[in-house]
Amino acid sequence: MQYPEFYYRWRWHMQATPENLWPLVADTNRFNHDTAVPAIERRNDRALPNARRRLRFFRLGIAVEWEEEPFEWVYPFRFGVLRRYLSGPVGEMRTLTEMIPQPNGGTQLVYQVWVRPRSLLGFIAIPAQVGIISARNFAQTFRRYDRLAVQGMTPIDVPGEVEFAPGGRKRLGELRKRLLLEGAASDIVDRLIETIEQADEITAASLRPYALADHWGMNRRAVLEHFLLSTSIGLLEFQWDILCPLCGGAKQTTPTLGGVQPEVHCDTCNIDFSVNFDRAVELTFRPNATIREVEKSAFCIAGPQTTPHVAAQQLLPPGEERAIEPMLEPGRYRVRTLGLRGGEFLQVVPNGQSEVAIRANTYDGWPEHEMSISTKPTIHFKNATEDEQLFILERMAWGDQAVTAAEVTTIQLFRHLFAREALRPGEQISVGSLTILFTDLRGSTRLYNEIGDAPAFGLVMEHFDVLRSVINDEGGAIVKTIGDAVMAVFRRPAPALRAILAAQSALSTQPYSSQPLRLKAGIHYGPCIAVTLNDRLDYFGSTVNIAARLEGLSSGEDVVISDAVRSDPEVAELLEEEGYLTAPFASALKGFDEAGHFELWRVAKQKNAASVG
Repeated sequence: MQYPEFYYRWRWHMQATPENLWPLVADTNRFNHDTAVPAIERRNDRALPNARRRLRFFRLGIAVEWEEEPFEWVYPFRFGVLRRYLSGPVGEMRTLTEMIPQPNGGTQLVYQVWVRPRSLLGFIAIPAQVGIISARNFAQTFRRYDRLAVQGMTPIDVPGEVEFAPGGRKRLGELRKRLLLEGAASDIVDRLIETIEQADEITAASLRPYALADHWGMNRRAVLEHFLLSTSIGLLEFQWDILCPLCGGAKQTTPTLGGVQPEVHCDTCNIDFSVNFDRAVELTFRPNATIREVEKSAFCIAGPQTTPHVAAQQLLPPGEERAIEPMLEPGRYRVRTLGLRGGEFLQVVPNGQSEVAIRANTYDGWPEHEMSISTKPTIHFKNATEDEQLFILERMAWGDQAVTAAEVTTIQLFRHLFAREALRPGEQISVGSLTILFTDLRGSTRLYNEIGDAPAFGLVMEHFDVLRSVINDEGGAIVKTIGDAVMAVFRRPAPALRAILAAQSALSTQPYSSQPLRLKAGIHYGPCIAVTLNDRLDYFGSTVNIAARLEGLSSGEDVVISDAVRSDPEVAELLEEEGYLTAPFASALKGFDEAGHFELWRVAKQKNAASVG
């Protein structure tokens, strides 16, 4: 029997603008949670095209399973989705949310639902569930989001009903005191405690230190270090999220680096990708379960805020054309589809074209030229292929609020507190480009002979303390020590150079012995591979080997840097501003015979000019 379709349409006048409402209203995972939709499970959906998904939840003990079309949206005005149910009392449901800016300010929010029953139970239940219960929940939730948006609040600020573990509140207070006794900043600690006490489950399940630091107006590095310290004492727990390089969505989560897989599948983009530490692995946090139990449940997995860098997404059948009018920030964008390789690049500028056409064509490919479009354009998507295409309009500059594995593993505090965080034995994962510093004491054997073993050993230990201090101050980390030598890692070349020059200066001016300590040093920048060596995270590759060779060319009164380091703009500015002496030279490096001579540079302070050349 074919049952008639139910249609519901609600309207509310909101005080906030569509742009301010969007981060809350379009966060469909939070919205479903807040409107009492059960948590969902993902089913086997690898064979489904264009980001379709097979999902399931249980309501009143009844399994409800459906196939979900990809969400379609245009920032910040509308989004919707179609679900075709495979079991349960509902046959099909479509929702559409529209946020229409009003001439006198504010927004008219229109929420529409089309739902077709599958059975008599659905025909009876839909008016009560959707027409009464859900309608009440929708109204309350949208009104609440509007109040938050008017106050300038974001999803991070959304308060929730917090349930502490037995003894959790008392434990929270004790750990707060412990943090303060260990020298933690009270303003950061208070913000963190407030977040644990008040944040809703969606935010608390995935705390992002840099996003919170920006929101609080605090130093990113300081907030991250407080999160690491809080984890070490049992206030927080961390997890590693594996991110797709195309859509940016989290595809796997593991509590340790040892659980990171080298190859991961993204079901949204239908690609297999190699995991790298530079962009694909993010460190996030949540309250320790002994304080507040937080379940990282999914209530919706593909809404607009899952991929906030995507400004518009539209599903077009073969031959169809559709016009959209998004609101875009200036910058570089790309239009691509899941079914075709490549894409068309756009530059959004205030005086760009107000109307453009973008055509997906199987045979001609995408145009090579880059169009300039305005911040409020009309874009005509045309599917000129014989297949359905999911058009995606995305910003090329992703947000930089992720604490990546490549970055956090170069921080001394992380390596000190979580020394056992390492990859599985034999695993190798790219970490992108890093700066590698090698140092070694010059004439340490003579020092032992000159002043005796015990005093010399003490001086060597003090030299390690100096290195640890300057390396930590510049955001780097000591990877390992080998005798009197040190291997350290930094994200960028300039901090590494500043650190070693400061160390050389400190060691040469202190009365350690009749002869000041001289520290040989070499720095190189390039791609590295992360591995586990002696149960600790280590790095290897040509970049590491070259840096080790450069240290051997240093006199102890200079730093030998590669051309890759010297060419870095930040390094060039540092050398010019500080007035260091630089001298180019060329040298062969052992083990790199086929590469010929390398272009290298000696860097020294003015007083060491006689030794440079």
